[in-house]
This record gives sequence, C-alpha cells and structure tokens, in this order.
Amino acid sequence: MQKKPDKGQKPKKTYSQKPTFKQKSSSSPSLPRITPENTRQYTVKEPVELLPFLIEKLSSLGRNAVKAVLARGQVAVNGKAVTAYNHPLLPDQVVTINKDKVVEDIPLAGMIILHEDEDVIVIQKDAGLLSIAANAEKNEITAYRQLTAHVRNHDPKARIFVVHRLDRDTSGVMMFAKNEKSQQHLQNTWQESVKERTYVALVEGMVRKPEGTISSWLKENPKSLKMFSTPYPNDGQHAVTHYKTLQSNKGFSLLEVNLETGRKNQIRVHMQDIGHPVVGDKKYGSKTKEIGRLGLHARVLAFLHPTTGQLLRYETSIPKLFMNPFREVPGKK
Repeated sequence: MQKKPDKGQKPKKTYSQKPTFKQKSSSSPSLPRITPENTRQYTVKEPVELLPFLIEKLSSLGRNAVKAVLARGQVAVNGKAVTAYNHPLLPDQVVTINKDKVVEDIPLAGMIILHEDEDVIVIQKDAGLLSIAANAEKNEITAYRQLTAHVRNHDPKARIFVVHRLDRDTSGVMMFAKNEKSQQHLQNTWQESVKERTYVALVEGMVRKPEGTISSWLKENPKSLKMFSTPYPNDGQHAVTHYKTLQSNKGFSLLEVNLETGRKNQIRVHMQDIGHPVVGDKKYGSKTKEIGRLGLHARVLAFLHPTTGQLLRYETSIPKLFMNPFREVPGKK
C-alpha cells in the first residue's frame, strides 16, 4: 500500500520508465545540434553501424572520404573517439563529427614548451641546441625550425619570429613571438618589458666577493667573432651584469647572475673579466671540462605579455650537473 504524503508536502512523481521527450518521426531528417562551427552532432534514431550512418549524414562526401574522416579520429560516439567502420550505434547515442583533422603534435628534440598562446611561445632549451641557424643554408636542427614546424602543423601559414637568443651551449628559458607585431613590441620595449632574466653560472675558482656588479663596453672582434670588453667608455655596447654567490669551494663557484642588459656573450665575457671563466667555456678562458658542457643556464624569464600586459614568469630548476663539484666524495674530507 502506497504511503500517503504528509500534508503540505508535494507528492513525489514516480515513473514506471524513463521520462520520454517528444521527437520528430524517423521519416523527417534529423538536424544537427547547435555546436561549435567545426563540429556537427547527430542523435541516432535506430540501430545502425557507424559507416552507413556517416555516409548518410555526410552525403556530400564520397565513401572513401568518409572512411578517411573516420580513420583520422574525427568521429566520436557519446564523446569517445571511434575509428571502427562497423561500430554499432544505438538509439539516443550522439555522434559528433569534427570537420578539422585531428592533429598530433610533432615531437620536439632538445626542448619543451612551457607556454604558448596566440602571440608568444616560451620554451626550455637544452644545452647543445641552436636557437636559430647561423647559416640559413645549413639544414641544422634548431629551436626556431622545430617551433616553425610545430605551429605550421596546426596552421600552414603560421610563422615564428625571433625575439632573443641563447647560445647553443647555454640551456634554459627563452621565448619566440608568433606574429610580427608581438616581436616588434618586445624588441622595441625590451628593457621595459623584461622584468627579470636570471641565470646560474658555474665558474672556475672561488669568487671572493659574495656579490658584485660588472660593467663594461662590449665589442666583437670581426675576425674571431669573439666578444671582448674595451677599456674605452662608449666604445661598443654598454653591458651590466650583477652576480651573487650561491655556493663555492676552492675549485668552483655557483653564481646567480642577473642581466641588466642583454648583450651577446655578456656573462661569458664578464666572468672572464673577473678571472672566473664559465666552466667548459674554452672560448673565454676556461681550462676545465668538469661537467662536460658549458656551465650556464637561463633559469628565470619574466616579462610583460605584448598584448595583455600581464606579467608572465617562468622558472626552471638548476641543472643537477652544476652541483657535482660541490658534492662530497665518500671517504674524503
């Protein structure tokens, strides 16, 4: 016997079956649901296999073209991608067809993307990878070429624009622009837009002063292409480097380095100037190969977004190799 509801309490509705909603008769064509421009959704009316269903709905395409749409993973049933031609469909299931080809990202070598939007791409580059080819005729793997392939994988007309560079053997954070307007803005307002550029440098010898500032005028030797500090004021580009010692012993020092200016090879020249060349930097006076690579890593990059003005900051960890000279060897004191 069904219990009567209390006074003032509305009786609960009970259903002997799931509530049904009025639908158009199967004789009338089903219209696609309102969805984003690149997708169409259809509700299944009666049991059928997926391929015949698609051929009916995509009547403007040939059978092989419909098969290609399926093979590329552009079809989903109830939100789950399906590629089998004979997948059984049941009434009330929703089939979604994506007009756009599902694109798989191209694997990147020696780098990872930290951030990407319509205007900029921020990456973490490994040591050994060129930022951009020095010679356009050489078919070298570079960050620039890989990112160009990455954006063109989604849009064949897309381009990448160079904003700044890291030396081949320097690892760390750097960015590229995705349009000319952003590139020009960042380059023209570099001093104002870039709020922080912090490196870590493993250098030879014990740096006596715990912190300091190095200021000089940098020039490039046209024959060797090597940068050097000139003793004459205003002769070259003014470069200012601030450093702070993080760790040191008799043989090495680990420095945190902040750039006030961003000149070519600036840190490498300034470390040589104070008698503590960057480890592995034979070009600028290093005599050791302690870690098998250049001891320079761009750890932090913070900048104002060229379009939104939002402050973006990206920080990476200190490479483990940089800590090797400070690890105690068991049994030694």
